[in-house]
Amino acid sequence: MFNSFRKCTQRLMSTATQPYPFSSVAMVSAPPPTPALEGLKAGKGLMPYLRQRLLSPEKLELLARFGRRHPERILPGSVLQVTSKHAPTAFTGVLLGIRRRGADTSVLLRNVINRTGVEVQFAVCSPNVKDVKVLMRAGGRGSEGRAGKRMRRAKLFYLRDSPDKMTAISAGMR
Repeated sequence: MFNSFRKCTQRLMSTATQPYPFSSVAMVSAPPPTPALEGLKAGKGLMPYLRQRLLSPEKLELLARFGRRHPERILPGSVLQVTSKHAPTAFTGVLLGIRRRGADTSVLLRNVINRTGVEVQFAVCSPNVKDVKVLMRAGGRGSEGRAGKRMRRAKLFYLRDSPDKMTAISAGMR
């Protein structure tokens, strides 16, 4: 029994030169080394490696605006316009929800395009996100300027089922 266990573990631990155990076509290769880790292994220090991973001040400010305690925080129900570096146009939609995970914070926007509901999730700190502009704020305590109705939920997924309510939110834009 011990020999069959040893054979099984040897078969599961394949190296870069051996073929994939279930197919003769697929080859398992080692991942390419990352240059930042190579410098770290060579003893270049930890700080240059960490500086590459830190967020820019603009991204930190944008991230803070999606936090719970910021005085000008962005609430669900707001209408946002997100400009991406790679897309030719900006995406405008109603903010359905915020997924707060520190640097991995993301927002979910929904819009109706050609009578089809489109939802796009953007990572706030992504290098592909160039700008986030608030076109209409959801009403909250002490909201100034152009404010819409206050939403009483943190996640507005019920707007998927009622497009009339969603168009009423974005109709204030026109």
